[in-house]
Amino acid sequence: MRTFLVITDETEEARSALRFAARRAVQAEGAVHIIALVRQQNFNAFGAVQATIEEEARDRAEMLAHGVAGNLLAESGIIPTISVKTGNGDRIVSEYLSAHSEVAALVLGAAKSGGSPGPLVTHFAAHASDLPCPLYIVPADYDETRSNHEA
Repeated sequence: MRTFLVITDETEEARSALRFAARRAVQAEGAVHIIALVRQQNFNAFGAVQATIEEEARDRAEMLAHGVAGNLLAESGIIPTISVKTGNGDRIVSEYLSAHSEVAALVLGAAKSGGSPGPLVTHFAAHASDLPCPLYIVPADYDETRSNHEA
């Protein structure tokens, strides 16, 4: 089964990438796997405070991923697999791709024009030839309903 891997957060570009992946998964009778990244904190607070901050960040990422999954189910009928991972996004995605040969494509959303496309897009676009699958970069304002592209 073709699996489309989407990295999600609270941005519009992540939502565009997810809609794009869902449409391709429906066409290919495939699946969608969502990874919600929790960025590692760059500071150290006192023990219990640090643990609370990290737990709250993980809880937010889990709520986001489950909300996105609910929307995906309602819009496309696909029940995605969800993972919440903490740490360096580049490393997490690379390790996931190495361990999961069923991934047919990595789908990332690019930030709106005028600035950087985002750290994951920048990293994986520069290393696309090293990926075990195609990389799809979806513009933040991409409207898949106006597209007639096949999977």
